[in-house]
Amino acid sequence: MLKSCMIALSVFLIFTILSAFNASAQGNLLITPRRAVFEGSKRSMDLNLANIGQDTATYAISMIQIRMKEDGGFETITEPDPGQKFADRFIRYFPRSVTLGPNETQVVKIQLIRSNELATGEYRSHFYFRAVPLIKPLGEEKAVKDTTSISVRLTPVFGITIPVIIRTGESTAKVSISGLALNFVNDTIPWLSLVFNRTGNMSVYGDLAVDHVSPDGKVTRVGVANGVAVYTPNTLRRFSFNLYTIPGVDYRTGKLLVSYSAPTDVRPARFAEAELPLR
Repeated sequence: MLKSCMIALSVFLIFTILSAFNASAQGNLLITPRRAVFEGSKRSMDLNLANIGQDTATYAISMIQIRMKEDGGFETITEPDPGQKFADRFIRYFPRSVTLGPNETQVVKIQLIRSNELATGEYRSHFYFRAVPLIKPLGEEKAVKDTTSISVRLTPVFGITIPVIIRTGESTAKVSISGLALNFVNDTIPWLSLVFNRTGNMSVYGDLAVDHVSPDGKVTRVGVANGVAVYTPNTLRRFSFNLYTIPGVDYRTGKLLVSYSAPTDVRPARFAEAELPLR
């Protein structure tokens, strides 16, 4: 007679997001600012963490390396691509883990070290904030009534990454926009595609805005995408997003004006612009 058995599996699902909002949020963790950038004379800065949930949560903090793909996706790597430099060996941070009760906050201190070893250019790594699953003490697990079945327990592990960037020397970065194309999803939803072309020694980061200009000259803001980056060593990034459906805006006449500018929280600077005639 075969003995009954029960196999418990814990599957960790990791979700990593580079947010496009003013603060980065995943699960119940809110982080500001969304990027840690060291340039000029800056040698230290603070990251502000807040638990916006209703339960106590613990987060482990580490640094990882990420490659940006041409479609804007990300993948973890261990060795830099040609032309890519990691920032982790020049960064010190503390604490390495935080436990936050509901509505509690915590500051993570970041310091730039070994700055005398930095060559001209840009260095990038990513902070990874990983939620530590709550482990119940022995004796608190519920008893399994049916021991003849196989039980699978899914434990979601939420995480978020934000870039830490070091820049030294003068930037030669430039960007242009090409490949503009407008299509319609299900013949109703306007979908704009474009390509960012980057050159120079540093990455670019900014906000994308799209205006529709009607044949009679009326200008209407029909699309916004904030926090769009093209990281080194990538020379291009393909990007697409849906435009607003606004009464009175005819996407088959007039033209679209596309502009890529510095984020609104820094000094105004327009990186690139392009125009798409509509027919």
